[in-house]
Amino acid sequence: MSEHEIDTGRRKMLTVSASVVGAVGGAAALVPFVSTMSPSAKALAAGAPVEVDISKLEVGQKIQVEWRRKPVWIVRRSQEMISALGEVESKLRDPDSEALDMQPAFARNANRSLKPEVLVLVGICTHLGCSPTFRPELAPADLGADWKGGFYCPCHGSLFDISGRVYKNVPANNNLEVPPYKYLSDNVLLIGELDEEQGAV
Repeated sequence: MSEHEIDTGRRKMLTVSASVVGAVGGAAALVPFVSTMSPSAKALAAGAPVEVDISKLEVGQKIQVEWRRKPVWIVRRSQEMISALGEVESKLRDPDSEALDMQPAFARNANRSLKPEVLVLVGICTHLGCSPTFRPELAPADLGADWKGGFYCPCHGSLFDISGRVYKNVPANNNLEVPPYKYLSDNVLLIGELDEEQGAV
């Protein structure tokens, strides 16, 4: 075998190797560009609207989703819970939800929701950012005979009714936040967007 034949073989091997490495590198370079075509979980958490199917949400149950890196609670209230809202109004700091930055215009009422039975709240205490616990039971020993259900913050003792309205004489000053949301159908919510007629946050 001559030196010329050996050099040609080496050249072919180097050419093939370089082509393979180039093709792999090119494919690897395309992956980030292709992956940017659809929003990542991080992008969704950062602010993209979140679609939620509530068809299996039972009466008295709470589910949690994430929107803008915040926990958002969805609670299906019973008729008993809704009827009890008026019974606690005298004990609340802002029963009419007048702090405009805490909810869209449609939530400035006792229900604080588009449909009375479905409550949507940001699950962060308005005192120092702890996450309250859902306490739907009536008159538990630790919360007293007058408790009609709602949310209790174990960090500093703030209390909120079953609409997320804050009680008087607790550390939190504001009601729990109602995020912007709308219904796409009877059982599908879109957290993060309002219908135009619903008003601004």
